[in-house]
Amino acid sequence: MGDDFGHLERLVSELDARGLLARVVRTHSGRVFVRVINPNATSLAENVTCRSASEVPDWWYCWSWGERMHQADDPAGAATKVARVLAAVGE
Repeated sequence: MGDDFGHLERLVSELDARGLLARVVRTHSGRVFVRVINPNATSLAENVTCRSASEVPDWWYCWSWGERMHQADDPAGAATKVARVLAAVGE
Protein backbone atom coordinates (compact mmCIF):
# COMPACT_ATOMS: atom_id res chain seq x y z
CA MET A 1 0.00 0.00 0.00
CA GLY A 2 1.24 3.47 -0.84
CA ASP A 3 0.99 6.63 1.16
CA ASP A 4 -2.38 7.27 -0.44
CA PHE A 5 -4.13 4.91 2.00
CA GLY A 6 -2.94 6.81 5.08
CA HIS A 7 -3.91 10.13 3.53
CA LEU A 8 -7.36 8.76 2.69
CA GLU A 9 -7.88 7.45 6.23
CA ARG A 10 -7.04 10.89 7.65
CA LEU A 11 -9.53 12.46 5.23
CA VAL A 12 -12.24 10.03 6.38
CA SER A 13 -11.71 11.15 10.00
CA GLU A 14 -12.08 14.80 9.01
CA LEU A 15 -15.17 14.13 6.91
CA ASP A 16 -16.77 12.14 9.74
CA ALA A 17 -16.16 15.10 12.08
CA ARG A 18 -18.18 17.25 9.65
CA GLY A 19 -21.16 14.88 9.75
CA LEU A 20 -20.55 13.25 6.37
CA LEU A 21 -20.53 9.49 5.80
CA ALA A 22 -17.13 8.47 4.47
CA ARG A 23 -15.16 5.28 4.04
CA VAL A 24 -12.10 4.07 2.19
CA VAL A 25 -13.00 1.74 -0.68
CA ARG A 26 -10.58 -0.61 -2.43
CA THR A 27 -11.70 -2.03 -5.78
CA HIS A 28 -10.77 -5.46 -7.12
CA SER A 29 -8.27 -3.75 -9.43
CA GLY A 30 -6.54 -2.22 -6.39
CA ARG A 31 -7.79 1.34 -6.92
CA VAL A 32 -8.37 3.09 -3.58
CA PHE A 33 -10.65 6.08 -2.95
CA VAL A 34 -12.90 7.66 -0.33
CA ARG A 35 -16.64 7.43 -0.94
CA VAL A 36 -18.35 10.42 0.70
CA ILE A 37 -22.11 10.84 1.12
CA ASN A 38 -24.15 13.61 2.71
CA PRO A 39 -26.52 11.66 5.03
CA ASN A 40 -29.09 14.48 4.81
CA ALA A 41 -29.20 14.31 1.00
CA THR A 42 -27.86 10.94 -0.12
CA SER A 43 -27.87 11.92 -3.79
CA LEU A 44 -25.02 14.29 -2.90
CA ALA A 45 -21.94 12.09 -3.05
CA GLU A 46 -18.36 12.19 -4.30
CA ASN A 47 -15.37 9.87 -4.68
CA VAL A 48 -12.04 11.38 -3.66
CA THR A 49 -8.70 9.87 -4.65
CA CYS A 50 -5.19 10.66 -3.50
CA ARG A 51 -2.13 10.58 -5.71
CA SER A 52 1.33 11.99 -5.93
CA ALA A 53 2.12 14.69 -8.43
CA SER A 54 4.58 13.49 -11.04
CA GLU A 55 6.59 16.70 -11.09
CA VAL A 56 6.88 17.06 -7.28
CA PRO A 57 6.82 14.53 -4.44
CA ASP A 58 3.69 16.05 -2.89
CA TRP A 59 0.47 14.08 -2.49
CA TRP A 60 -2.87 15.58 -3.55
CA TYR A 61 -6.52 14.81 -2.93
CA CYS A 62 -8.35 14.78 -6.25
CA TRP A 63 -11.98 15.02 -7.30
CA SER A 64 -13.54 12.04 -9.06
CA TRP A 65 -12.85 13.60 -12.48
CA GLY A 66 -9.12 13.82 -11.68
CA GLU A 67 -8.72 17.51 -10.92
CA ARG A 68 -6.51 18.32 -7.94
CA MET A 69 -8.54 19.54 -4.99
CA HIS A 70 -6.18 20.06 -2.05
CA GLN A 71 -2.75 19.05 -0.77
CA ALA A 72 -2.93 15.81 1.21
CA ASP A 73 -0.89 17.19 4.11
CA ASP A 74 -4.02 19.20 5.06
CA PRO A 75 -6.93 16.73 5.31
CA ALA A 76 -8.99 19.26 7.31
CA GLY A 77 -8.82 21.78 4.46
CA ALA A 78 -9.76 19.10 1.94
CA ALA A 79 -12.69 17.96 4.10
CA THR A 80 -13.95 21.54 4.30
CA LYS A 81 -13.98 21.75 0.50
CA VAL A 82 -15.79 18.43 0.12
CA ALA A 83 -18.34 19.39 2.79
CA ARG A 84 -19.03 22.67 0.97
CA VAL A 85 -19.60 20.87 -2.34
CA LEU A 86 -21.86 18.23 -0.80
CA ALA A 87 -23.90 20.63 1.33
CA ALA A 88 -27.64 20.51 0.71
CA VAL A 89 -29.50 23.76 0.20
CA GLY A 90 -30.24 25.23 3.61
CA GLU A 91 -27.55 23.26 5.47
